[in-house]
Amino acid sequence: MRRHGCFVYAVHLLILVNCVVWGDEEPVWRWSCDNGKCVKTRNGANSEATLTLEACKMFCDEYGLLWPRPTGDIDLGNLLSKINVDNIRINSLSRGASDDLTEAAKQRFIKQVSLVAPKGVKLKASGKSVNINLINEQPNLRAFSLDMDESYDLKIGSPAKDQINATVTAKTFFGLRHGLETLSQLFIYNDLTNHMLLVRDVTITDKPVYPYRGILLDTARNYYTLDSIKRTIDAMAAVKLNTFHWHITDSQSFPFVSGRRPNLSKLGVLNPRKVYTKEDISEVVQYGLERGVRVLPEFDAPAHVGEGWQDTNLTVCFKAEPWKYYCVEPPCGQLNPTKEELYEYLEDIYSDMADVFQPDMFHMGGDEVSEKCWNSSEEIQQFMIQNRWGLEKSSFLKLWNYFQKKAQDKAYKAFGKKLPLILWTSTLTDYSYVDDYLDKDEYIIQVWTTGVDPQIKGLLNKGYRLIMSNYDALYFDCGFGAWVGSGNNWCSPYIGWQKVYDNSPAVAAMEYKDQILGGEAALWSEQSDSATLDGRLWPRAAALAERLWAEPEHDWHHAEYRMLHTRERLIRMDIQAESLQPEWCYQNEGYCYN
Repeated sequence: MRRHGCFVYAVHLLILVNCVVWGDEEPVWRWSCDNGKCVKTRNGANSEATLTLEACKMFCDEYGLLWPRPTGDIDLGNLLSKINVDNIRINSLSRGASDDLTEAAKQRFIKQVSLVAPKGVKLKASGKSVNINLINEQPNLRAFSLDMDESYDLKIGSPAKDQINATVTAKTFFGLRHGLETLSQLFIYNDLTNHMLLVRDVTITDKPVYPYRGILLDTARNYYTLDSIKRTIDAMAAVKLNTFHWHITDSQSFPFVSGRRPNLSKLGVLNPRKVYTKEDISEVVQYGLERGVRVLPEFDAPAHVGEGWQDTNLTVCFKAEPWKYYCVEPPCGQLNPTKEELYEYLEDIYSDMADVFQPDMFHMGGDEVSEKCWNSSEEIQQFMIQNRWGLEKSSFLKLWNYFQKKAQDKAYKAFGKKLPLILWTSTLTDYSYVDDYLDKDEYIIQVWTTGVDPQIKGLLNKGYRLIMSNYDALYFDCGFGAWVGSGNNWCSPYIGWQKVYDNSPAVAAMEYKDQILGGEAALWSEQSDSATLDGRLWPRAAALAERLWAEPEHDWHHAEYRMLHTRERLIRMDIQAESLQPEWCYQNEGYCYN
């Protein structure tokens, strides 16, 4: 026997009307919103209202289930409507050069909506149709830049009894894509009725606080498959991160296949199959573009080189021992700036990267340069003496600057323009003399030291723009066993999502907030590969995403319930995100709260 009935959902001041078909018994549990928490209670024998957990969560928080939280006006309406997922129409009302990207975003949207329901569930086909209108005010713009407009407006209404209308309006494709991502998060699955529901009467105005919101992946210490990289970009798109920083080479391997210098990868790969060809990279770049994620290449120099350069005679102290004297991890290796042939190599490598990445910025590395390594070369010593630089530790900054200026010229030539260049914090970027070497209009400094490093304020005071990747909150390889020696790795302990969330660039910037471009989580891969990638990054990178998108005034406590749901959403996308709490906590809000 089956019982049919209609019931009313009461959440805050709203009324949700729906009809359900029960099985032999009514559900044992229901959820109700109480002071910002979804409270699990027993269903009464004659209960007229049974609210599903996700429906409760959608209306019990100011930001519903949205991640990252919007920064502008938000009204999540007062109704949930049953919809027919087989009857969703998406209309582009403006046409231009970004049409192919918009089409890809439409297909992704449909897939994201389909993932709301559990795998294998056949949704009921009854319900309202959904008509989505997309308005791109600059449909010919399809290129990344630091000043691109990622804002959007989203409105959802019901002009007819059997139809819901949604409109996404944006200045660019990137904002349009973000609006569709938000819209996909307003669908929920009703496990009591086997229907898909959509929030109605919604108004959202949204844009990011910071223009640079990234993840760095090091693919030189260990290799990552293309599928794992694309999966990472998918997850980034889901939380509106917009930069995949590809640290593609290092001293341990050279997996970037250079068409102009093919011997570098032939000699420098870990395995002939573990390379990234021009076709591979083009596929990743296009995949990222369609998801609003730039793919930013890094060629780290003059340190962090070795494998692949064996036959060039352009390096010094490669595999030198004891390695701790010459570098921070084995194998050691640095480029020899005195060799003119080196700059021909650099131009070719940069040109190959320009061909395939077509970036709006370029990362030149520049970290952990060792004067002891350079000083071990008689040829470099003679060059220093001839230039009357001396051989003191500080003198090697002049050699480094010599290299950087020549490499910079080659980069501009290869990329065909003066694009922004990025360097890691180092002795060369020390605020006490950085403006003797680096033009603040040409270079962006990426901070990897602690979030309270005096260098931050010093660089900001000098007018430099910064990207924050302070290791004490944003190095996701921290907190595991040591890979050289015993004990834990150098930057332990493990960094939880709470610390990531509370790591505010605005606090570090103080009165120089406009010079902070954003932040980036880094996954250095000495102890990670494709098998561990998802768990290392997610859901912690989602915490970074909300911090950089919204720069919320509150701490992680206010985001905890939405974070738990975001982790569930990533799991539905087949992202193997780490578990944060027992599922009991997800169903019993507030009881695991500290």
